[in-house]
Amino acid sequence: MASTSETGHTKNIAHFQSLISFCTGYGTAYNPVNNALKVVNMQAQLAAAQLEVQNVLLTGTTNQAAVNARSIAFQDFRKLATKVINALAVSGASAAIIADAKTINRKIQGKRATPLAPVPPSNGTTPPTDTVSVSQQSYDKLIEHLSALITLLSQEPAYTPNEIPLKITSLTTFKNDLIAKNTAVITTYTPANNQLISRNQKLYAPVTGLVDTALMAKNYIKSIFGASSPQFRQVSGLQFKTFS
Repeated sequence: MASTSETGHTKNIAHFQSLISFCTGYGTAYNPVNNALKVVNMQAQLAAAQLEVQNVLLTGTTNQAAVNARSIAFQDFRKLATKVINALAVSGASAAIIADAKTINRKIQGKRATPLAPVPPSNGTTPPTDTVSVSQQSYDKLIEHLSALITLLSQEPAYTPNEIPLKITSLTTFKNDLIAKNTAVITTYTPANNQLISRNQKLYAPVTGLVDTALMAKNYIKSIFGASSPQFRQVSGLQFKTFS
């Protein structure tokens, strides 16, 4: 479902198109001195705004597809890490290696080695101290933890599981795929975000934006036909709102 603001952008453009139609219908009576309010220039501004909104949709869809692909790739990440730890634990690996691997897995799972002590109730004068999160669950951190786990496993000759997904080569391939998926999100976010900025500039920039042009055109119609005129009643109901 489209957000309220996204729907608002579309409504602004649709109302602007209706406004242009009314201005065209007034014929020679609509003859503003301000070049921005001339029908031909308003039509060009409409086309540019429509293109901006379309580009927002295209770049946003590309970024969302990358986000979805990354989410799917990471879906079973924690389960896989737990399986690796279990396989390592029964492989005959040294206790030190197993302990180190479990430490890494705790970071992957977002758990502390020891639970935090309960925070005492505030006495009303001293605010409780915020604890620092140790979950480190951002995608780049999860990849970093996986890399550390793979490096650790590579140092243990006893870790030679028969299960293909648990083999070091498979884990390395999995890690590389996660890196690619995460990079795709990052690289598609920039053009999508820049396109939002460009769209907002075209629609909402002071004076030169579509909304301000529409409001000036409405005021011009009011000035030449009068506030109670049927012509102004045609356009007075066309609402234009600014969104960011």
